[in-house]
Amino acid sequence: MNFEHVSVLLEETIENLNIKSEGIYVDGTLGGGGHASEICKKLSENGLFIGIDQDEDALNAAGNRLGKYENRKIFVHDNFSNIKNILFEKNIKGIDGVVLDLGVSSYQLDEASRGFSYMQDAPLDMRMDQRKDFNAKDVVNNYDEKELERIIKEYGEERWAKRIANYIVKERSKKQINTTGELVEIIKNAIPASARRTGPHPAKRTFQAIRIEVNNELGILEQTIRDISEVLNPGGRICIITFHSLEDRIIKNVFKDLSTACKCPPEYPICQCKGKAILKRITKKPILPSSKELEMNPRSRSAKLRVAEKL
Repeated sequence: MNFEHVSVLLEETIENLNIKSEGIYVDGTLGGGGHASEICKKLSENGLFIGIDQDEDALNAAGNRLGKYENRKIFVHDNFSNIKNILFEKNIKGIDGVVLDLGVSSYQLDEASRGFSYMQDAPLDMRMDQRKDFNAKDVVNNYDEKELERIIKEYGEERWAKRIANYIVKERSKKQINTTGELVEIIKNAIPASARRTGPHPAKRTFQAIRIEVNNELGILEQTIRDISEVLNPGGRICIITFHSLEDRIIKNVFKDLSTACKCPPEYPICQCKGKAILKRITKKPILPSSKELEMNPRSRSAKLRVAEKL
């Protein structure tokens, strides 16, 4: 299957990056190379593009797609959370912009063998980096009931988390749960029929929660943003697209913290910490997809773009 991914908020992201033709830009979630293509279009032969992805299929697809552009390119098979080490190893002191398009790609959802989708039966997997051993089958079969309930409720924002966790534990006591199809049936049985008639697919939230857990998607975000803020050149920008309220909340709060100079308690009449703001928030409120984009790409409906600039 070809690695296809419709880039969300593409024009808005590229516009907010303020690309300089000879700058250094990083796409930490390379995917199919949609955002990357637009960045490379704006770079001269002296500009440098760095594409990072933990999915080898994405790197191969993007490498082919970006080959026609004249700028310099570096591709790295890694997680964007390691950006400081990646730049250090490449002897790059500072960068002019970063794009992070969080979440799962269309390819990963549509490629049944990757085990992300509740719409196709396949082995439970959900690893973005297939070099890792830990996968969705480990979560479903080995986590205790309380921990399953916690991640389904917290990461999936699923009101039926307690029942779903209970049903999973009951079913796996009979036999190991190995496929997405088996898990979908368990979830459907756990959720009352009246609740299944409305809203999204009954398994959507639980699958999202397990995917987030497998790939530690939320755990790496705050420190990654702080690391990026250290390696950005003055005037450099970070553009982050989220698809989940918990992701967006983390981005919002870290941007706010890094753009606030004084961290003293409110009762202090005069600043004692002598703090200094590192970033300036370009977007106090997130940029949302246009009605035209929503019509063309329904998967963009939960997307939010936040932008900050290095002071």
